[in-house]
Amino acid sequence: MTERAGYLPGLTDDEVDWQILRFGGADAPLEVAVPVLTDAQMQAMAERVRVASRDHLKTLTISQIIDIIDRAVARLLDRKDPYRRKAEEILPIVTGYDAEMIRLGLTGYLKTFRKPELQKFTVEDFANPLILDDFQPMPKGGFARAFGPDILTHIWAGNVPGIPVWSLVSGLLVKAGNIGKVPSAEPLFAGWFAQVLSEVAPEIADCFAVVWWKGGDTAREEALLKESDVVLAYGGNESLSAIRDRVPVTTRYLAYGHKVSFGAISRAALDTQKAADTAHQAAYDVVRYDQQGCYSPHVFFVERNGRISPQDFAQYLAHELETFEKKYPRRALSIGEARDMATWRHSEEIKSFASKNRGLIGNADSAWSVAFVDDTEDLSPSGLNRTIKIVAVDALADIVPRIAPYKALLQTVGIAAPPAELYALSTALGIAGVTRISAIGHMTAPEAGWHHDGRFNLLDLVSITEIERSAEAAADTLAPYAD
Repeated sequence: MTERAGYLPGLTDDEVDWQILRFGGADAPLEVAVPVLTDAQMQAMAERVRVASRDHLKTLTISQIIDIIDRAVARLLDRKDPYRRKAEEILPIVTGYDAEMIRLGLTGYLKTFRKPELQKFTVEDFANPLILDDFQPMPKGGFARAFGPDILTHIWAGNVPGIPVWSLVSGLLVKAGNIGKVPSAEPLFAGWFAQVLSEVAPEIADCFAVVWWKGGDTAREEALLKESDVVLAYGGNESLSAIRDRVPVTTRYLAYGHKVSFGAISRAALDTQKAADTAHQAAYDVVRYDQQGCYSPHVFFVERNGRISPQDFAQYLAHELETFEKKYPRRALSIGEARDMATWRHSEEIKSFASKNRGLIGNADSAWSVAFVDDTEDLSPSGLNRTIKIVAVDALADIVPRIAPYKALLQTVGIAAPPAELYALSTALGIAGVTRISAIGHMTAPEAGWHHDGRFNLLDLVSITEIERSAEAAADTLAPYAD
């Protein structure tokens, strides 16, 4: 089976060189042809997108754009749609994730881009979303209008299927011309989404493109970066730093790098009735996409003195992870991933042999591992791929000093606690650097309009043009009705 990746308005297949990426095993081989554009083709593509976005996308109202996105997403939610069928058939081969996990994950994720959610999305950043359409009155006086970039470049990571939709939708909502570079790990979904958009709204079919280049191909990267007004990049900190060095100084650069997330569980969630459900929800956060997202937990801090002890909760969690393994088997690991997981397990085994306050559940052949620590311990990264640590604490407030070394890397915290504890702890966590707080079980499913890493999805992309009151007053003196 061969599938073409990308979306290249104005170019036919025979005008482009294609490179083959191979996925799957002998039982389900898959070839994905990714486009390799010349510098001249990349520059021409950028110009085509720039002109089309000015002539078409920027003439639409925000309501019209939301309707277009809603229609495209409705198709991708329809399991009879050919693109949805492709996604369900091909993405498990490309990513290695369980097919049912991908099916449910795509549905849950795509629902955040339906019309009601997109309306929430825009009002999160703009008190008056009409500022994207026309000059609107400002509280300080005068008027202002928000303008999206002519070329917004996205450099996407491939750790979670469908993730490019988030930033591409953000770009469309601010009426930007969008060019996205897909990762080799998952090069297909962004192109499918672009194709569906072009089919539901042919008038904007040239307002976006989806391209590819091999990692480290700085020549093609720089050819696009030079054409960009704003660059959004996702990935490891080292690669993001290298991209920053190549972005022109006059170009806005927004980077989203590695983050660390964790959970916090109050003793109130650990009675004999609630503990099993809490463990089930915690296990789901671990299992969903095998902790590859920046919002996936590495540690759960669990309060002592509940009816279920932190050590017993670790057993509950291990049971749920084993149950999930039967329902959603972990994907096959690369050599590097298997090595990292084995190294983490080995480290935890050595520590458990040296201390009666530590333990490790799950054997070396298990698809998951749970480490338990009944001692003072700071936040630390897991081995990923369903490895998790339970750290006992006397009170959830004790977590704050333990996460201090990771302030620049903190992102999501899943909390199971009563309201008073939730708000008190959230304040302390916010001061410590945490940018998102969710329920346990929802860590890997951010709400529409989530402020990614504490930033604005849309405001960061636009420029604001203001008409000051002095200009209004001066214009009045020149009007035909002036005395």
